[in-house]
Amino acid sequence: MSQKPDFDARVDRYGTGSSKFNKYPASVIPLWVADMDFRIAPPIADILHARVEHGVFGYADPTEELLDVIVKRLHGRYGWKIDRESIVFLPGLVAGLNVACRGMTRVDDAVIAATPVYRPFLELAENHQRRGVNVPCHFDGHRWQYPTAELVEEIGANRGGLYALCHPHNPIGRSLTSAELEPVLSACLANDVLLVSDEIHCDLLLDGRRHQPAVTMLDEIRNRAITLMSASKTFNIAGIGGAYAIIEDAKLREMFQKAARGFMPDVHAMAYDAMLVALRDCEAWHEALLAYLAENRDYLRRSFDSMPGITMNEVEATYLAWLDVSELGLTDAPGFFEAAGLGMSEGSQFGDDRFMRLNFATQRSVLGEAVERLRHAVI
Repeated sequence: MSQKPDFDARVDRYGTGSSKFNKYPASVIPLWVADMDFRIAPPIADILHARVEHGVFGYADPTEELLDVIVKRLHGRYGWKIDRESIVFLPGLVAGLNVACRGMTRVDDAVIAATPVYRPFLELAENHQRRGVNVPCHFDGHRWQYPTAELVEEIGANRGGLYALCHPHNPIGRSLTSAELEPVLSACLANDVLLVSDEIHCDLLLDGRRHQPAVTMLDEIRNRAITLMSASKTFNIAGIGGAYAIIEDAKLREMFQKAARGFMPDVHAMAYDAMLVALRDCEAWHEALLAYLAENRDYLRRSFDSMPGITMNEVEATYLAWLDVSELGLTDAPGFFEAAGLGMSEGSQFGDDRFMRLNFATQRSVLGEAVERLRHAVI
């Protein structure tokens, strides 16, 4: 890609059917759902134009090249060697999360997760008549600590269930380490608990950090694990769909595919196209994005350091700030901020109503407007 992407360029998303912008009136800046306000990388746009020019939208299969690109990427970025046969394509990652729960656990089995966490994790147990076991993370006022010891204890008490891992962890912005996760993975093995790891934000680590897939932290877990990945968050193509599961154990993979049979829709041809080009041709765009997101995060950090009543977490990964607003003493935090012209995600959706989640993957000028509205609201 020869031209540096211009992430400062505003894109008018009103009237485009955008879920993000439809939620609020135009007077409110939408900073909620994990959807970036940036145009996609030119190579992705080019291949989508080519598909439209071709003019036929029949059922599609993944190409051999796409399979090779994923295998090569996992090995090159993470040192994770897999076979092509381990890849199962999905219309979306949340669908994969639910198929895993439906197909690999039984009624009343435990679904164990660390909270606060992305809402579909909290809905898994209710969706499939399982028992939700939520283990709170620890907040020291700045950085969130993963509840390793508590998870080990709960996994030991709930043999045969499912451990739903969000890695990196949304909304607390943590890039989890092997020291934090290895004891939990060992407990899963010892208690026949299936690991299902949502790693959709794995390529959104900031400050030069490198993601380590959970299964590479403990080789023995690879045959009792389902890893869910997608290009959608990193390359802003969530509306096109497309994701994939890595399931190395053939029996487990067959169970997963059987559980999906009959209701899981096919992956769209454009999703396969976009996934291929994003993973193969857009690394320069990706690197520029990470730098821009880090600058946005740092701008927010400086802003909140001088703003009373709101504490921002340390964001190591994702483009999501998890804001502690409890000191403001609000009875209706979402309503308060919406009245100030800011549409953020309410913390109760993630399991903690003391917080609000702010998506900072937007133009710096928009973020500046948002900060001024916040400052005016709380001072």
